[in-house]
Amino acid sequence: MKENSEAYATLGKLDTLGRESSIPKKLQELIKIYASSLNHCAFCIDMHTKEALENGESIQRVVGVNAWREAPFYSDQERVVLELVEEVTFIHQHGVSDAVYSELEKHYDEKQIGELYLLIATINAYNRLGIMSQLQPKEDK
Repeated sequence: MKENSEAYATLGKLDTLGRESSIPKKLQELIKIYASSLNHCAFCIDMHTKEALENGESIQRVVGVNAWREAPFYSDQERVVLELVEEVTFIHQHGVSDAVYSELEKHYDEKQIGELYLLIATINAYNRLGIMSQLQPKEDK
């Protein structure tokens, strides 16, 4: 990070745009936790779990996000976003399906869909940088 601070600052600007978007803060954190989990980024899982709880998210929904399909406590609007997170995170496998995009359009306008894309792309970039840099969360005391 210190060797390429300008690049990290630019990524930070994208993160700020995502945080200031119209997407609810709780959903933003679920996006970040789920993508980080799919990418196995322990540092980001730790950080965003704590941020979600600080923003009033329930422990049940934070812990259950990896089983969102089976869990009854996510709305249809959240479910399609979590599906999008998965498809974007694993975009190399099948791309983003027309079915997911069609479902997104039922719940979000074009601006919000763009904001979701930004949030998902940014956390995926952070995950990859965190993993490559071998960032580790500090153990809670």
